[in-house]
Formats: sequence, C-alpha cells, structure tokens
Amino acid sequence: MYFTVIIRKIPDTAEKLTILSQDSRYDLACACATRQDEHRKRSKDNKWIYPVTLPNGGYTYLFKTLLSNECVNNCKYCPLRAGTDTNRCSLDPQELTDIFLSYYNAGRVSGLFLSSAVTKSPDITMGNINRVALNLRKMRFRGYIHLKIIPGASDAAIRQSLALASAVSLNIETAGEDNFRHLSTTKNYNRDILRPIGLISQLTQRGSVYFGVKQTTQFVVGASEESDKEIISYSWKLYKEMGLSRNYFSAYQRGAGAPELPGERSNATNSELLTREHRLYQVDWLIRKYGFKAEEIPFGPAGNLSLEIDPKEAWAKMHPEFFPVDINRDDKLRLLRVPGLGQVMVERILEYRKAGIKIRSLQNLAKRNKLLIKAQPYLVF
Repeated sequence: MYFTVIIRKIPDTAEKLTILSQDSRYDLACACATRQDEHRKRSKDNKWIYPVTLPNGGYTYLFKTLLSNECVNNCKYCPLRAGTDTNRCSLDPQELTDIFLSYYNAGRVSGLFLSSAVTKSPDITMGNINRVALNLRKMRFRGYIHLKIIPGASDAAIRQSLALASAVSLNIETAGEDNFRHLSTTKNYNRDILRPIGLISQLTQRGSVYFGVKQTTQFVVGASEESDKEIISYSWKLYKEMGLSRNYFSAYQRGAGAPELPGERSNATNSELLTREHRLYQVDWLIRKYGFKAEEIPFGPAGNLSLEIDPKEAWAKMHPEFFPVDINRDDKLRLLRVPGLGQVMVERILEYRKAGIKIRSLQNLAKRNKLLIKAQPYLVF
C-alpha cells in the first residue's frame, strides 16, 4: 500500500507577501483608477502596486495587500472562503509595517490599502489591521491609509479604524437581504453590513470627529440573483443618504465560487458579465457627475441595463422631447445629457463660448470620431 505525502514549505515573508498581495486583487474598493494607463501593475519583485485616484481627486501609488487569507467565513463567491484548497498564510502586523515602510522610504509608494480575510473573528482581524495603521501613525507616517472594515466588527474597532485611516470600506456585496442569503450563511446582512455602513456614515458626516475620512464599498455583480435596478437603487441610497465617496462593481466570474451559487448556474457569459459591470460604472458616472437620478435610468423588463447601448444613449432614445440641444446656448447639464459628449468635451464647449467663439460644427472642437458622430443628431448649432 502506498501513501502520498504532501509537504508544504512554510513561506518566508517575501513569499507570503507575494501570495497575499495577489489575493488582494479580489477587492476593488480602493479608488482604483479606470483609465487603461492607470491599471494595477506588478513591481519588479512581483508584488502589486496600485496607481489610484484618491477621493479628493489626487493621484498616488498604493501598496495593496491582505494581512491574511485564512478565513472562517463561507462567502460562496470568494475563492478564499473557508474549506477551499488554497495556499494559506498570514503576516504579522509588525512584519507588514516593516515591509510597507521599506517601500515607502524607497519612494515607491505613498500609501497603503490593507484588507484581510476573517481570521478567527472579526474583532481579532480588525485588531491586526488597526495595529498596522497604529504602528505607522506612531512612526509619524501621515500618508494615505485605506483600511478594510470587517463585517461583524464591533463599534469600538470601527471607531479605531476611523481614527487611523484616510479612507475605509466595508463591502455591501449585493443589493438586499434576499440576494445576500445566496452568498453567505455566516454573516447577517443587516447586522454585519448595513448597520456598520450606516454607523461609518454617521461618524464621518460633516461636523463629526471623523469628518474627512472617506467611505467606499463594492458590489459583487452576478454572483446572486440581483437585477441592475436593485443595484442602482442601493447605490443611489448609499450616495444620497449615507454620503459614500465611491461605489465599485466587480463582475463575478464563473469557477471561483461554490457550485450552488446562482452565478455558477447563470446563462450569462463572462463577457456579458464584464459588459454588465461596465454599464453599472457608466450609470454610476451619470449619477455622480452628470446629474442623473436613479429613477431616470432606463432598464429592460427584467430590471437590467441594455448590453447593446450605453445608458445615456438609451435615455436619449426614450426622451426625444429633450432634444435637440443648442450647443451654443444650452447650459452644462443639458449638454451633458447628449450621447457622445463627455465632461472634457462639454468643458471645451463652455470655454469656446466664454471666449466668444461660435461653434458651427463639431469639427471645430475635435477630429471626427465615433463619439462625435453619436452626438451629431442630438445637437443644433
């Protein structure tokens, strides 16, 4: 009789960081940039450094990693959930403090995004995350720190994070308790997610002691059975009622989760899920930058966005009475409703008008391209 013996070498600090920094890619709620030239990249020593746009509009590089990937939760969409066969390891808070400072002192990063799987309990995990931030603040580091808030963490742990961080995030994961039941049996949606998001909102509002600390969150799109309309409804409330800085959307990709997960049985292709994610980001932009309200967003009969045309064009097709828009006279918000016109082009139009230049053709503004061709039927000169 023969037996197979598997011997796993205990990874050293560098190896653990390689594992944990790669596993951190599952969390997007760190204000990661969306332009192609700003995407995450590997450093020469195989660790992830993220170029990001900060909530205040600034730009920096973050050192992004997990403190541990040893998890007691069973979030069915997560490759790191309890019971899966993955290379588990943890960093000690002082270990990570020293690693980050070596990067920072070398001028390679200016900030930290720190998350973790739930090791033993939410508060033990939060204690370790906060310890890293506390170490850095005691060493007079005044730079950007984004801390992940662990679902189920105590109010005291959350308050300590807010006292140490520049920004925090607690992932909402999906829209509503019914959809959440498909994702986890170890977490309670109202108690562990919605209530602490509300608490952070309350503690960071204008006039509070933690005012200035930004809050973000992330939806996992397509793992459960939520519609786009449900996601946008929740996203709208997070912005308008709780004052979040950003909402992020991550398309669920098959093969990562448990077989019973609705996303594993979905008929949508991975390409369609990525397009769906893109459409949600477009709606997010319309809400945050273009003056749209959640109830104005056009959805199909099943409550989902069109995969064929962008949401602003879909709105324009449903509201012919709004057009045409006078490019030389109408205000900024009307111009922003024109399909194909983005913020940069609208600002250029307003600059021309301020200088007294009458625009007689879109070719006065830029070379002919697909966006300008799309805008042409909706404008008069």
